[in-house]
Amino acid sequence: MSHNPEVLWAQRSDKVYLTVALPDAKDISVKCEPQGLFTFSALGAQGKLFEFSLELYGKVVPEYRKNVGLRNIIFSIQKEERSWWPRILKSEEKPAPYIKVDWNKWCDEDEEVNSETASDDESAFVDEDCESSDDDGLLYLPDLEKARNN
Repeated sequence: MSHNPEVLWAQRSDKVYLTVALPDAKDISVKCEPQGLFTFSALGAQGKLFEFSLELYGKVVPEYRKNVGLRNIIFSIQKEERSWWPRILKSEEKPAPYIKVDWNKWCDEDEEVNSETASDDESAFVDEDCESSDDDGLLYLPDLEKARNN
């Protein structure tokens, strides 16, 4: 029997980010098809099979970037056409409960400052610290400045 891992998603005008929360994943298998079908399977702790399939809202470039950490796997998938999708899935039905918005990566359409720079700047993806603690994102810049001054 297979299980569904938690899947977090966010988008930019040119790409979609999928973060699969699956600690110690092994035997990761991914298929990304141009029409937007994204299929994932992997073995988790105690050899449990985790898998899911998403029919994404729009067409994508089949090549993707993957960053595997201790706790999750992050995928950066290029959209075929630059546009903001109204939802992650093609279906208008409510997504499965394991699919959630990734508020840490979320960016509204009007917040994408310079879309040309944003699409070429992969640092947000590459610099993700997938192997850090569950407290990711809780240290704010003012707290960092206080820590440096002490």
